[in-house]
Amino acid sequence: MPSDPTTSSAQFGLSWQALSEVRPDLTEAGRQLFYQVGVGLAFMSTVRPDGGPRLHPVCPLITDSGLYAFIIPSPKLNDLRRDDRYALHSFPTDDNEDAFYITGRAIENQDPDRRALLTLQFQRERPTMEFSDEHLNDQALIEFLVDRCLVTRTDGFGDTDPRHTIWHAG
Repeated sequence: MPSDPTTSSAQFGLSWQALSEVRPDLTEAGRQLFYQVGVGLAFMSTVRPDGGPRLHPVCPLITDSGLYAFIIPSPKLNDLRRDDRYALHSFPTDDNEDAFYITGRAIENQDPDRRALLTLQFQRERPTMEFSDEHLNDQALIEFLVDRCLVTRTDGFGDTDPRHTIWHAG
């Protein structure tokens, strides 16, 4: 996995911030669908060592500068460190079949200032949870660069005419 956050994003996709500048409609839809319950929730797919898919729930954090997640030491983190491709998909909604889906490359962010800001954001988004100082320290901070995006809008369950907006880098 590329670990240098200054790596040219053109090679790996756009940062969330860059995507917001190009397609604010897509990032706003993503923010709404990832944060539909007040905290970021998504399913993340990674590639197992045997090439098969692995699916996990994650808590994405959206900032003005990027799309991130803290990932615990686990098979999903090992997958990303070995093969940085990922997919994120929003959780199902309660009253329709709207969805947000992105793919791209994951970069491990080592910036201590960024980590400190995202730790505070993670805690602020979960005011009823108690966190020790060490809670997020063992977790890797991952930034998600975007090379493909799909937004699906529907008029409820069973909509026979869903509207899809598709975007891809380059």
